[in-house]
Amino acid sequence: MQAAWLLGALVVPQLLGFSHGVWGAQREREGGCASPQEEEREREALMQKHLQEALGLLARRGDENPEGNPGGKGAWATEKDGQGEEGEEEPTTTPYFSPSPSPTSEDTFTYILGRLAGLDAGLHQVHVRLHALDTRVAELSRGLRQLREVAGDTRDALQALKEAQSRSEREHGRLEGCLKGVRLGHKCFLLSRDFEAQAAAQARCVARGGSLAQPADRQQMEVLTRHLRTALAPYNWPVWLGVHDRRAEGLYLFENGQRVSFFAWHRAPSPEPGARPSAAPHPLSPNQPNGGALENCVAQASDDGSWWDHDCERRLYYVCEFPF
Repeated sequence: MQAAWLLGALVVPQLLGFSHGVWGAQREREGGCASPQEEEREREALMQKHLQEALGLLARRGDENPEGNPGGKGAWATEKDGQGEEGEEEPTTTPYFSPSPSPTSEDTFTYILGRLAGLDAGLHQVHVRLHALDTRVAELSRGLRQLREVAGDTRDALQALKEAQSRSEREHGRLEGCLKGVRLGHKCFLLSRDFEAQAAAQARCVARGGSLAQPADRQQMEVLTRHLRTALAPYNWPVWLGVHDRRAEGLYLFENGQRVSFFAWHRAPSPEPGARPSAAPHPLSPNQPNGGALENCVAQASDDGSWWDHDCERRLYYVCEFPF
C-alpha cells in the first residue's frame, strides 16, 4: 500500500506535466486554438489514461512478487535497480514450499468411521468365536449330563449288585450254618472260631444272614452246650451270645430287643457236706454276674454251658444262629 502511494506521488505530477507538454505540442502542430474548457477536459482524459496504464503496470509487478522485494525495497526501487543493473545476474529466489493441508472435519469423520468399521469387524469375529464356544460348552454339558446319567445308572446297578451279593451271602451263610452247625426246630447254631468284640461278632453274624445266638429256653441251651463242647473239647473257651444289659444295668435283652426270661449264670461250687459255708466268693469261679457296669455282655462257657458277664470289647469266639 505504501508503494502504491509513493508511486502515485511521483508519477502523477510527471504525468500532468508530460500531458501538458504533449497537449501544447499537439495544439501547436494543429495550429488551431481551442477553448479553455475543451483543453481542460482533454487534459483530464489524457491524465486518466496515463494513470490507468501506470496502475496496471504496478499491479502486474505486484502479482509477480507478492511477498515483496528482499531487503525491504519498494516497487519503485526494484524497478530502478532492474534498469540500472541490467548486466548483473538476477538474484536467485528461494523455492516456496506450501505446508501440508490440515485435516478437515470430513477427513476426521471418515477416519472415525473407518475405525468404527474395524471395531465392528473385530466385534463380529468375537461374537462368532463366542458362539462357537457356546456351542462347544453346550455339547460338553450335554456329554457331561449323559455321563452323569450313565454314572447314575452304573451306581444303581452297582448298588443292586451289592444288595444281591449281600442277599447271596446271607443265604449262603444261612445254608452253611444249618449244614455245618446244629439244628433245633426253626433255628440252627454254628460256632465261629474268629476272635471278635461282641458288637463286631454281631455284625459278622448279621452279614451271614443270622444273629448272635439267643437261647430262649432250656432245650435250646442244652443243644447249644452240646455243640460248643463237641467243637471245643477238651478246652474251655468263653463264646459270645446275643445277650447284654447295655441299655440298663441288670436289664438283660437279646439282640432283637426281647427281654431275656431264661438265665444260666455260673454259680460257685457248693461246699462239701459237713463243711461250713464260706461268705468269701470263690477266687476262680465267683457267682455271675459280678462285673457291674464294667461288664455288660454275656458269654457262655464251652465246658458246662454256664453264662459269664464280660467286658463287651473283649475278643472272643462267637456263635451265630440262623433261621431255618
